Amino acid sequence: MSSSSHDHPLPPPRVEEVSDGVYVYLQPDGSWWINNTGFLAGRRGVICVDSCSTERRTRALREAIGKVTDRPITTLINTHHHGDHTFGNWLFPEATIVGHQGVRDQIIADGIPTYRAAWSPEVEWGKLEVAPPFLTFTDQITMYSDDLRCEVRHVGHAAHTTNDSYVWIPERRLLFAGDLVFNGGTPFVLMGSVTGALQALDQLRLLDAATVVPGHGEVCGPEEYDRVEGYLRFVRRTAERGHAAGLSPLDAARETDLGEWGGLLDSERIVGNLHRAYAELDGKPPGAPIDLVTAVLDMITYNGGEPLSCLA
Repeated sequence: MSSSSHDHPLPPPRVEEVSDGVYVYLQPDGSWWINNTGFLAGRRGVICVDSCSTERRTRALREAIGKVTDRPITTLINTHHHGDHTFGNWLFPEATIVGHQGVRDQIIADGIPTYRAAWSPEVEWGKLEVAPPFLTFTDQITMYSDDLRCEVRHVGHAAHTTNDSYVWIPERRLLFAGDLVFNGGTPFVLMGSVTGALQALDQLRLLDAATVVPGHGEVCGPEEYDRVEGYLRFVRRTAERGHAAGLSPLDAARETDLGEWGGLLDSERIVGNLHRAYAELDGKPPGAPIDLVTAVLDMITYNGGEPLSCLA
């Protein structure tokens, strides 16, 4: 079992203008630790949505922004606490870092996580410093790029994590979904909730977005919600069968044919997702702490005992 199929070098990141003055910074191939970011280039300054996982990748993001505009980066929004979206925060010293209060709390609690060692080949993380948001909110915050309104809304419950937010630009029907949406990669809810992730998709549908920027993968439309939902419901059904049969999450994954979902990047996430689904079947609240170490080790076991693939 291979965690990801990489038979050629990854293409370089690229910038796409998805609406007037609104850009996506796409990082192929969107597998472990390789995320998307974005930025709004206004007359007075730049609002950036998420940073990257390594020093090198975040410096490349800043360089790409500088090729589009010479305006200063005034604001950095974090959609959630995961390191692929926040490890590079420290490289934005001039910016106000904005995020849900839970993002700040979790980044401070985690520090520089040691679980990075679960991935190989050895990642060139570069210098890492803890830099949590210092302007926080609990429900939503509104900011403007010139006159363009941007609403940063907390989902309100555990989904991908316990602290997910999305950036909604209603005038453009444009959504930065963070990791509530994966395109081409396996959705991941180990630190969140299967049920909550499904509810989050219903919330996104109400926005009636025309353009969706996923946390990983190519820009898409709202039809991608259905594919993410299909996978999450597959996880739930697999968990119900395995739990009823007395199988561990790892054994349930081993006995399950991934079918149409087997072609998604990082397919070993099925094991972590089953750990979360089992916790919910056992009555734990969405997002409640579970044994993450065992879940990650089980993903490695499912992957033939090999560390998980990361080309960041």
